[in-house]
Amino acid sequence: MDHLDLPLPIGQYAELENGLTLHYLEAGEGPVVIWLHGSGPGASGFSNFKTNYPIFAEAGFRNIVLDLPGFGRSSKPEDAYYNLDFFVECLNQFLQATGIERCTLLGNSLGGAIALGQALAHPDTVERLVLMAPGGVEERETYFQMEGIVRMVEVFGQGPMGVEEMRQVMQLQLYDASQLDEELLKERAAVAVLQPANLFSTMMVPNMTERLSELRCPILGFWGSNDRFNPVEGVFKFMDNAPEARFTVLNRCGHWVQVEHTDLFNRTCIDFMQQG
Repeated sequence: MDHLDLPLPIGQYAELENGLTLHYLEAGEGPVVIWLHGSGPGASGFSNFKTNYPIFAEAGFRNIVLDLPGFGRSSKPEDAYYNLDFFVECLNQFLQATGIERCTLLGNSLGGAIALGQALAHPDTVERLVLMAPGGVEERETYFQMEGIVRMVEVFGQGPMGVEEMRQVMQLQLYDASQLDEELLKERAAVAVLQPANLFSTMMVPNMTERLSELRCPILGFWGSNDRFNPVEGVFKFMDNAPEARFTVLNRCGHWVQVEHTDLFNRTCIDFMQQG
């Protein structure tokens, strides 16, 4: 596998049945938690979750921090149709390739939608869900009217994204943009220039609201009331439809609960996974 010259740690690679290669970082031992990042330009598992998964490792969990196809150090096919079915197929093949039979799926934004898709299509593989402002509970048009997504599409469409272009998008992820560190912007800008144009144009995620009632696993969720990418009203889709869900809604918080409220996020999740 070509180790791309990126300012990101190099972990391990899994070869999927469909011919793609997915990169992942692994830390800790114990019950498996798979971390699924969001869809912003330049995203990777490490840049989304670097302040979270080491704490979970210390608490006795085996963490698999995945780079989704099209992101990080994973394959970026230019002919793929990056819809939810494709991401779920890749995730399920990843579980098979790594011999993971059952796990907690932890997903932010697009990663939350993929976690939902996996839990609906392959319920036996998912022990519980941890979701941060998950996608997949609105119509596509609703998301594309959100300020953050409008800006993301605009900036990505203007050509290669450097650090300053990345800052324009990323500062909308957070309630307090001063928490945006330069390393993160560099990590993401380095990945963004490698991403195929079809990644965002083909990214279709259905509205799964009516299927939430099928979920049988416990769900822990988080949402920032100042989210400019996914409408916070989505929290009620889960409360009204999913049989076993609890959500924490935080004010002074944008799209990245795990970054803006790191300690609260880490300890709430670990308590949920240890105590139920």
